[in-house]
Amino acid sequence: MCGCHNENKNYSRRDFLGRTTLGLGAAALSSMIAPQKSFASTISNLTSTGGGILGGPHFTPKAKRVIYLFQSGGPSQMELFDPKPMLNKMVGQDMPDSVFGGQRLTGMSAGQASFPLAGSVFDFKQHGDSGAWVSDLMPHTAKIVDELCFIKSMHTDAINHDPAITFMQTGSELPGRPSIGSWLSYGLGSDNNNLPSFVVLITKGKVGGQPLYARLWGNGFLPSHHQGTQFRGGKDAVLYLENPPGISSAGRRNQLDYLQELEALNHQKNGDPEILARMQQYEMAYRMQTSVPEIMDVEKEPDHIYDLYGPDSKIPGTFAANCLLARRLAERDVKFIQLYHQGWDAHGNLPNKMKEQCKDTDQATAALITDLKQRGLLDDTLVIWGGEFGRTSYSQGKLTDANYGRDHHPKCFTMFMAGAGVKKGYSHGMTDEFGYNIIKDPVHVHDFQATIMHLLGVDHEALTFKHQGRRYRLTDVHGHVVKDLLT
Repeated sequence: MCGCHNENKNYSRRDFLGRTTLGLGAAALSSMIAPQKSFASTISNLTSTGGGILGGPHFTPKAKRVIYLFQSGGPSQMELFDPKPMLNKMVGQDMPDSVFGGQRLTGMSAGQASFPLAGSVFDFKQHGDSGAWVSDLMPHTAKIVDELCFIKSMHTDAINHDPAITFMQTGSELPGRPSIGSWLSYGLGSDNNNLPSFVVLITKGKVGGQPLYARLWGNGFLPSHHQGTQFRGGKDAVLYLENPPGISSAGRRNQLDYLQELEALNHQKNGDPEILARMQQYEMAYRMQTSVPEIMDVEKEPDHIYDLYGPDSKIPGTFAANCLLARRLAERDVKFIQLYHQGWDAHGNLPNKMKEQCKDTDQATAALITDLKQRGLLDDTLVIWGGEFGRTSYSQGKLTDANYGRDHHPKCFTMFMAGAGVKKGYSHGMTDEFGYNIIKDPVHVHDFQATIMHLLGVDHEALTFKHQGRRYRLTDVHGHVVKDLLT
């Protein structure tokens, strides 16, 4: 019988042509010499060089690392950093049609018979040499305004939480794209061989509001070892990291060595890059068995540091504890540290919700920036604070003196940055007297993402990945660096 039907259907025509030339010869020679050694050296090289596809930044970076304090739910800018006296003067009056300008509304308020303007019940004062306006809700942040770079003219394309958070974190409203941290891990690699380049911390116990999905820190179509690694408060900081009962560290090492030999054969046969990614993850997990307990051991922190971050910093998983942990990760050169804090979605009972949220986050945020500065880390660490969109200047539902709510508003909101490469004591952009439209220096989400990458020495147009026949990037086909924000 003819053996012509014994073909391997895993190979395409392109695979056949590529593997019958120099590629096949090189692979054969390598396997003849030492197949597992060749594979092991590939894994070792990827790890020791950080594994960044760029081989280094495009240009000299201002920032070596990022700590992104994401405030999920959409903090109200008019209660925090963008006071609007006009709203207090016209409280209860209907929003003028001219201000709406035909903008779309969510389904939660589109059916309202009227749109009563809601002034903030909180007082604002100017602080620091910069004279930045800050609400009484944020007394600790008020003390460090001269370190901050406010962007009061942020705007986004999405009006609901899921697509808006996905857009802010991945550059697309549709799920499946790599997150910012994954792009930077892919492009720049890691500066610490014993910890992931991208670590995620989520405030524990925040119930209600919008859920967070792992895809927000996912790798999308990038190799899987570039996804964020979630650290949890408590004993098991990283799930399934420890060896099972009866398995020693030496036993685990032997297991990985044998697995590496098997995967070398698998990779030689299939050439699947995910085999390399999987082995990198296994090797990182092995090294993390030592590095993670050390990073999570915060009991040696002096009392004055706990006093700085506040009493919650002694409770694992709180926002304050995560901010302290973020500083420890930054000290060990983790490139992208993402904190998520939920609960800012305030369609009703906004004053009480804002008090609770600010109590949870204000002191720890200011402490983190102060702590980084006193250790000399703020010079090359970029700190970001903000959510996925802002809130409306009118009340959603019934308006009373003590209780009101605000709907989602994508057309203007406030964020701030501090640290490496951004202007200190600076406010960028301006909204109208109703806080509903931008009247000066708009900054789109893609512009913001391009600026973050620029601070890390990356040209956002040049870091791409070919997927399904098209080259993708974080900023899609948009975005420009906002140079007015930079020193």
